[in-house]
Amino acid sequence: MSTYLDYNASAPIDLRVLNYMIDVYKNSIGNADSRTHNFGEKARSVVETARNQVATLLGVMPDEIFFTSGATESNNIAIRGLEDYANSTGKKHIITTAIEHKSILETVKYLSGKGFDVEFVKLGINGRVNSEEILNRVREDTLLVSVMHVNNETGIIQPVKEIGDSLEQKGILFHLDATQSCGKLVEELREIKYNMLSFSAHKLMGPQGVGVLVLRKKRYKLPPVKNIIYGGQQEHGIRPGTIPVALVAGCGLACEIANNEYKDNFKKASEIKKAVIQELDASGLEYSINGDPEFCVNTTINVSLKGISSEALMISTKQFCGVSNGSACTSKSYSPSYVLVAMGIDKNIIESSLRISWGAGTKKEEAIEGIKQLLSVAKQISS
Repeated sequence: MSTYLDYNASAPIDLRVLNYMIDVYKNSIGNADSRTHNFGEKARSVVETARNQVATLLGVMPDEIFFTSGATESNNIAIRGLEDYANSTGKKHIITTAIEHKSILETVKYLSGKGFDVEFVKLGINGRVNSEEILNRVREDTLLVSVMHVNNETGIIQPVKEIGDSLEQKGILFHLDATQSCGKLVEELREIKYNMLSFSAHKLMGPQGVGVLVLRKKRYKLPPVKNIIYGGQQEHGIRPGTIPVALVAGCGLACEIANNEYKDNFKKASEIKKAVIQELDASGLEYSINGDPEFCVNTTINVSLKGISSEALMISTKQFCGVSNGSACTSKSYSPSYVLVAMGIDKNIIESSLRISWGAGTKKEEAIEGIKQLLSVAKQISS
């Protein structure tokens, strides 16, 4: 039996979440925006319960939570939704990093083609952007800074608290992609100052197809974000379209479970990471870890096995474990990881690099067995 070790791409759904969603599909059949009958009221109650569950996890107000189809859509709304405001104020300077998710990079490139000045901050081999590199680029016409909390390929935690603290004082909008940290770095996330935040439910064992955009109020006003698609007034017009009640319910319950269990999950994840490194040390293979381990989450390791093609190794070990060598949104291209390239890592190291990731649903014994099998095949390939 193969062990799933690609949680950063998508985590398996928690069975408690799935069972709740099935119940909602069966028994909450109304449209949450139908106001003329009890079916609509019941569906709306399910949605608002979920909104409160998400808000509790993040430590924000329920009316700051907007449901979307996922982090990619949330990222698009957060950035493209500022276009009218930017044109009216003349603030058209955007700062981001070279290692952001493609939904950020492609969106700001789109705006660049419409006259926006976009700066992509590079970073060092440690995989962590220097906060001063970000803050020193702030100008009078800076509209937005967008930085991910945790990189999806390396697991490296970015200095977003320092960035957020400074930007708040300067009055500059800050967007945080928390897709890989939501439900994991719970207490840290609550302390960060930001205006907009994005995440997908499926990264914390919720359903695929639903996510959240958080818009924090300041002096009772939301950030100047407008909808980028048109329709009704669902989600206060920020995200028109019929609310998928069961998906939203699953997102909410996944957040509630994460809020209740994140401390235990953190301990389990740390034990797995320690065991993975022990197996690497015992294998006799020469390896290196991409990114600074001091600033890495305990659910991810991006490791290079010297002289071993990651493509060949993944193909040869499919029956034992599921791992990856890059972001799921670009994995079909078989091109070198743009994140590792941006870190200045040698091409040979990149070609031998694997991303191994796990989560709350991972059993330590199964993870270690999968890693042992992977390393056993790696030794055969290297000999």
